[in-house]
Amino acid sequence: MNVAYLSIGTNLGEREENLAYAVELLRKEVNVTAVSSIYETAPVGVTDQPAFLNICVALETELEAHALLNVCQQIEQELGRVRLYRWGPRSIDLDILLFNHENIETESLLVPHPRMFERSFVIAPLVEIAPHVLQHVSESQRQQAQALNFSADGVAVYKP
Repeated sequence: MNVAYLSIGTNLGEREENLAYAVELLRKEVNVTAVSSIYETAPVGVTDQPAFLNICVALETELEAHALLNVCQQIEQELGRVRLYRWGPRSIDLDILLFNHENIETESLLVPHPRMFERSFVIAPLVEIAPHVLQHVSESQRQQAQALNFSADGVAVYKP
């Protein structure tokens, strides 16, 4: 059985409903074992857009990493994701953060997610549902994550 952690974010439409529906669709394909609180965060990169709601999800699956990526992309399509430009607004975004303890580097998938350790809106909900997870990453990644300041980065619990 494979263990994976996903980050799910949205800043368009009915944000809470988008998150709930994404988790519901995930449950049809994998065994969701934990869902974090909902965190509201300021946008990163392109800041002239609505605030995001973010969660992290822990799951178990028989799927391999690329098959899980396909499931995530299908959910994004079903929820109307349109990729206009990098860091733009989106109805939903599902990212594979970690997959077992594997390092995956392909054209379509990088695991661990390359920017997760510099993003408070990823680390806060991830550590909430999996406090042990930082034990399985490199020392530099762990230090980067531990140096984050959630409140200074505009990350706050929106709904426990």
